[in-house]
Amino acid sequence: MIPRKLAVKITELASYYPVVVITGPRQSGKTTLCRATFPEKTYVSLEAMDNRDYAHNDPRGFLSEYADGAIIDEVQHAPELLNYMQGEVDERPETGRFILTGSQHFGLSQSIAQSLAGRCGILTLLPPSREELLGFKNVPNALFTTLWQGAYPRIYDKSIPPQQWLADYVATYIQRDVRQVINVSDLQHFSDFLKLCAGRTAQEINLSSLGSDAGISHNTTRAWLSILETSYIIQQLPAWRSNIRKQVIKAPKLHFLDSGLVCYLLGIREPEQLRHHPQRGAIFESWVAAETCKARVHNGEQPDLYHYRETRGLEIDLIIDRGEQLDAIEIKSSATVNTDFFKNLNTFANLKQNKNRERSVTKHLVYGGEATQQRSGARLLSWRDISVLTTLGACRV
Repeated sequence: MIPRKLAVKITELASYYPVVVITGPRQSGKTTLCRATFPEKTYVSLEAMDNRDYAHNDPRGFLSEYADGAIIDEVQHAPELLNYMQGEVDERPETGRFILTGSQHFGLSQSIAQSLAGRCGILTLLPPSREELLGFKNVPNALFTTLWQGAYPRIYDKSIPPQQWLADYVATYIQRDVRQVINVSDLQHFSDFLKLCAGRTAQEINLSSLGSDAGISHNTTRAWLSILETSYIIQQLPAWRSNIRKQVIKAPKLHFLDSGLVCYLLGIREPEQLRHHPQRGAIFESWVAAETCKARVHNGEQPDLYHYRETRGLEIDLIIDRGEQLDAIEIKSSATVNTDFFKNLNTFANLKQNKNRERSVTKHLVYGGEATQQRSGARLLSWRDISVLTTLGACRV
């Protein structure tokens, strides 16, 4: 197992609450992480039908068997179990007693809110960040291969060809998970919708246009996007809202959370295809947004990620709101830096600080090249040093 940054936060929350819940997409490493972090705890998976039936039909008996605590995996299969767990932890409120995992946040959130409010800590585990992936021996050293393979750990841990693993993952997700959430009579229809979304990664969401292309209604488009988001396939970055100017685009931006999955859905069958692919810049932008999201989520923080665009042309690819500080980030897949790349950053920083001097703005440019430098007023970051973005601020301007 490679070290995962969320382990620190899981241990911390287990010292505060009797229950800790770990959500996240399938195959992100939740089970491996929990068993490694709490090796002394009994492990039981509700993926197995006999365990699931036991939890369904005799929840009190099930919990009494694990009265001293346990790691209960895939708990979304028996959400009603949480109703009975409430009484258990109220009677014996020892911290860190139960560690629960679930792959479908939408299958857990309502039960947690109703039954375990105030009794549990909730964390999310996404696929490993670039920094975490370096713990594997066979991590690619080239940008296009990194984007093409994505970050799901089994690809690296078991040396499975990425296209094979991702094909199986998509088939499993559509055939199994989607059927459990919505009544899709034609799964091919949803599969086509997923591919249409991949073609729009790093773009603002236009529900009418996407629905028209997919042949579904406006409301269905919204519902299906929500399913993709709550199952951690995509993230929707809201527009950063401030009274800098009135003519601000307020549509959210769609980003896939795994670049390898995007490449697979777009039919990119080898890394070198990315070099001249029309979606190269969009895939790279989504990768940077995903890496930034992972770093914050795995530290137990809210992502607080946004984008910004005005009708007059000013656009910032990514904004991190840190309270008193805003990080403005431009993202370019080019390996060569052009001075024009900094234009929007400078305009945004000057505009914001002239309006409100209480919040400082730091400027970052993430690109597909090799050199990381401190430029005049901005930090130039190589894709290799993406983790710096979440740990260090650029110079204040």
